[in-house]
Formats: sequence, structure tokens, C-alpha cells
Amino acid sequence: MRRTIVLVSTGALIAGAVAAAPAATAGAAPAYRPPAVTVPESVGVTIAALNARRTGIQWADCPADWGLAAPVQCGWVTVPVDYRKPYGATIKLAVDRAASTGTAEERQGALVYNPGGPGGSGLRFPVRSATAAPLWTKTAKAYDFIGFDPRGVGHSAPISCEDPQAYVSAPKADPVPDSDADKQAQRKLAAEYAQGCLERTGAAMLSQMTTPNTARDLDVIRAALHEDRLNYLGVSYGTYLGSVYATLFPTHVRRMIIDSVVDPSRDQVWYQNNLDQDVAFQGRWADWEAWVAKYDSVYHLGSTVAQVQAKWEALRAATKAHPIGGVVGPNELLNFFTNAPYYDSTWATVASVWSQYAAGDTQAMVDAAGPDMSDTAGNITAENGTAVYTAVECTDAKWPTSWHRWDRDNTALNATYPLLTWSNAWMNLPCATWPVHQQTPVDVRSHHGLPGVLIVQSTNDAATPYPGALEAHRRLAGSRLITEQGAGSHGVTNLVNPCINSRVDDYLLHGTLDRHDVVCTPHATPVP
Repeated sequence: MRRTIVLVSTGALIAGAVAAAPAATAGAAPAYRPPAVTVPESVGVTIAALNARRTGIQWADCPADWGLAAPVQCGWVTVPVDYRKPYGATIKLAVDRAASTGTAEERQGALVYNPGGPGGSGLRFPVRSATAAPLWTKTAKAYDFIGFDPRGVGHSAPISCEDPQAYVSAPKADPVPDSDADKQAQRKLAAEYAQGCLERTGAAMLSQMTTPNTARDLDVIRAALHEDRLNYLGVSYGTYLGSVYATLFPTHVRRMIIDSVVDPSRDQVWYQNNLDQDVAFQGRWADWEAWVAKYDSVYHLGSTVAQVQAKWEALRAATKAHPIGGVVGPNELLNFFTNAPYYDSTWATVASVWSQYAAGDTQAMVDAAGPDMSDTAGNITAENGTAVYTAVECTDAKWPTSWHRWDRDNTALNATYPLLTWSNAWMNLPCATWPVHQQTPVDVRSHHGLPGVLIVQSTNDAATPYPGALEAHRRLAGSRLITEQGAGSHGVTNLVNPCINSRVDDYLLHGTLDRHDVVCTPHATPVP
């Protein structure tokens, strides 16, 4: 996924992104240099947006190594690193588009997309239009589909926290500790990772890796697209980004869909959100185990949930003693198997790999769950995605610094919800020793001028539990909630469910919202 050396220091980042002032010639007046002033962030984003509207985006064929073929086009939008210093250091954000496929009369503007993360790239979104993906053909007639790499991601001044090859090395330690010594080792790794973020990214950039700044970037992109108001589709973390944008720029929103919703409450972002995930993942894991048991004639992994769970625990213990192929231990196993509670589209794939392994095909598990050390670009992308995830969540909000609290909370959760609890804890523990100032989250809520937001959520979502959608609905006055009852896939708007798909089309094409919230039956359950 990434390149080899992403960033050594903020100086390296800035040097490639800031245009140098022209040198003065003899007898000529010195070149104009903007004042080094500090302003409120609201003023800084206004200045940046005015500059972006004037400059626009110079669309061209995408670089060959981006994997985005025509008719998708690519360009750049310049934003300040720090919106309090709009004339200071800048970075360039990578954006792309597929132009609307309809007539001039049908066109309604640009639809901007964020897939979540934090750390996800949205550059694949325009491909939905370019390849005439069936669910999106009506919307594609009305909108240019716009994707972008958020600050720090991919092609947008990518950040780094550790060497990409070290990031994917395997097998890693079992995330479930057996002793206090195991916990101390993980604490040491987390503190070293936090320090690595500072050293490889630099304080100037790391301190500005926040959701509010990404929302400001989104407003600058809107201006660069020459759009007076934003049309936006956000999934997962993209819902929190959308909610923050709606709070900061309510009169700049035209239409907004948030799908699979992060609870935006200040007391949830981000420590409590992650604890709640642990509970939800366990529930969705049980749904998948029930499905595997139902198809025991296909997978031969047990005919009851208890039997499937027993086989999982045996597999986990076996890989701890003897990693499969020398590279797939409990950590790598969990990384692969958690695809199932995330997306039911992966249920058959995960069960099939497990079934093949149980039948003696070791290579199937190594190929699916093991690292590819030769994939230089992919490994850089993977490391960068985790770096951005960590940087944004750790900088967005204040996290507990007391190890006693982390240990108490996660030990208690693990007793009942063991699938993800400790793995999730270690991933977020760098936030306990974060080396730059941690902010106070935005108080998300609707303000005058915000139009009705469409919220879409499945009740059994593991990554963003259902109460988050209810809370966002409560905070965004005039919003409507579509609930997919009994389903649990993460990301609903890209699944085939006519009850949802028709309403998404009606909202984007006509601005139509139901008079009341809607409950839809689930999309089709996978079949082997």
C-alpha cells in the first residue's frame, strides 16, 4: 500500500509543498511575502477557501502508478498545515473525479466521499461512476464523483510512525496477555510507537492531524470545486468527519449522507468509542459463527456456535504455539478473521480459508493472513493508514494517561468480550503517551442553516455500534434515520437493499427525506 520513506521530518514535508518566493532582482522591488500572522481558524479557512476558489483544480490524467484510469482525472488542492497560520506552511491534497454522466440539465454539482479510517483513501470512489456501478448510475448522472486523500494519507503529504517493513513483520506477539510482563512489553511498544510518530512526522504536522482540520480541508476542496455548498457521503469515520463539518459549516451543506455512524458525543470520542466496539464485535462474531454452523455441510467446522467457537479457540492456541508457516500467529489470525464481523460479504471467504486449513491446506491460511514482505508499496500504505488512524484519534481528544484505568477497563471487558478487546487496546495505547497537545472534540450538533441529513445504519454493526447513529440523529436536528434491522455489515449504502437504495437516490437526486424515520428489512444473507 505505501512508498518506502514517507516522511523523515516536517521539514522534508514542507519543502516539497510550499512554493518558494521568487528571488528579487537588482533594482527591483522585493517580492511580496504574506505576513506571518496568526488568526482564528475560522478566518484561516476562509482565506484558504478564497484562494482555492480562485485557483481551482487543474484536472489531468492521473499518474500511472495511482491505478486510476481515464475517465477518472486527478488534481491537487493546497491547504495550510495550520489554519491559524494561513500564510505559513502548506501541503497539497490529492483529489480525483469522474465527471457526471448525464446532460448539463441533469448535473447537480459534485459529490465528495470519505470512506473512513481515519486513514482511508477516497480516491477509488470515482471509479463507481467510471465503471457504471449499478447502484450509482442514477446518482452518477447528476454528480461529479469526487474522491480525495485526507491530510497525511496516501498522496496527501503522507505521514509515518515506523518503518513500513517493520510494521508488517510477523508473527507479532499474541495481543491477549498471559502476564503482567506481556502487558509491560505492549506498553513499551506503544510508547515507542508514539515517539516514532513524533520523530518521523514532526510536531508541526502531527499536532495538526485532527478531524476539525480535515473538515476545514473539506471546505477548501468544496471551494476549489467552485461549489457553493457541499454534497457529501461519509462512511464509518467519514460520518464523524461529516458531523464535524456540519457543525463547523452548517450553511455550506447542500446534501449529506452519513453511513455506519460514529457516536459523536464528546465523552465517546475516542476512548469510549473503542471500548464499545469491543462489545459490538463480539456480538457480530457470534452472528458469523451461527452462519458457519448453519453451513457445516460446506465448511465442516461445527454444527453449533459452541462447536465453531471451540475450533476457533483451538486454532488460536495452536498458532500461538506454532505460527502457521512461521508467520501466522494469533495476531495475524485475528487481523484476517475480523473481516467477518466487519462485512458479511467476507463471511464465505473467511470460512472457506479456515475450512481449507482444517482440511490440511496450510498455504491457504498463509496466503490469506500472512504478510507480503515483498509488497513494498502495499506495506507503505498499510503503515501509513495506521499512522493516520493513530495521529487523528490521539490528537482529536484527551485520552486516559493512567495505565491503571486502561488495565482495569480492558481486563473487565475481555472477560466477556475477548475477541477484540486487548488487540484494540494495544492499537490505541500510544494515545496514553501522545507527544503533542490533545484537543477537545467539537461539540457536534446542528446549527441554523443545516439542511436535513440522511443517516443510514445497520443494527448489528460491529465497528460503529447502532447507538452512535441514534446519538447523531438526536444531535442533527431535522435528520432522518434509515435503520437496516437485523443486519450488521459496516457500510450500508453500497449494498443491494432496495428499501435503502431507493431512498439514497431520492435524497441525492431530489433532496427527498421521509416524513418519519424508516426501518428496512436486512439485505440478503450470504450463501456459500
